[in-house]
Amino acid sequence: MERQEFDRPGAPTAEAERRGRRQRPGGQPPAKRGASDAPLVSRPLINPRLAADPRLRIWLIRIVLAAAVYVGFVLSLGWRYAVSAAVIYTAGDIIYRSRTTSVIPPAVRVTAAQRSTRRRLNMLRPAGYLTLNACRIPGTDTIIDHVVVGPAGVFTVDSERLDRRLPIRAIGGMLYHGPVSQGDRLDHAEEEARRAATLIGAELGYSIKARPVMIIYGPAIPWKIMRFKNVDTFDGGRIGTYFRRQTKDTASRHISAEQIARIFAVAARVLPPVES
Repeated sequence: MERQEFDRPGAPTAEAERRGRRQRPGGQPPAKRGASDAPLVSRPLINPRLAADPRLRIWLIRIVLAAAVYVGFVLSLGWRYAVSAAVIYTAGDIIYRSRTTSVIPPAVRVTAAQRSTRRRLNMLRPAGYLTLNACRIPGTDTIIDHVVVGPAGVFTVDSERLDRRLPIRAIGGMLYHGPVSQGDRLDHAEEEARRAATLIGAELGYSIKARPVMIIYGPAIPWKIMRFKNVDTFDGGRIGTYFRRQTKDTASRHISAEQIARIFAVAARVLPPVES
């Protein structure tokens, strides 16, 4: 913020300042900053919260097609028929999508948080980490958001988007979102890891461990990586940092590329990905 200077007793007057400028070498006053020199602040065309909404793409497609219907009828039959046709198309599309979308169980639908995590996990492939997404635990309705296999071992990852208006806090060793304890979510993440390790280990013929991870989007998190109830919890922007740290911490006991490939193949069989 620029500070404003006010006239004070003994301060040079405006006339004295002008004389001082005329007396400077070269007789040139200092260059004035124009409005074009001000720093430009770029703003996203679409609000980030709106862009993260998975329904945005559907509504954009719906608007474009409704506009195309309107223009077609305007050119052929006039604007009255065009308005009616666009309204009928929009209503029909809403009804059709509502009926077809309801066939997919809510637990199987891919959320914006899961898509963000998928993109970040895919960037870890050069480091040897392979990912399965939306894996169902057989005989249950439980869907594991992501199963990751790499040099540091096996991880089950839960992606959560929480209300950014409520703070994330650690109180007494427990995770809170606003006034609400996240103990149930942590227990669920830990149970997913335990069951995944049991199924994969039974197929491999030896026991393994799967580390539960919870990735949070939305509210600011005041820590880098913290563990609650054996669940590593952190912001989505730190996925790369987390797995690099795991790779470094387990340098003396990395699993080989052959073992990674075998465990990944077994995980794909016993935890089959669900088509969303």
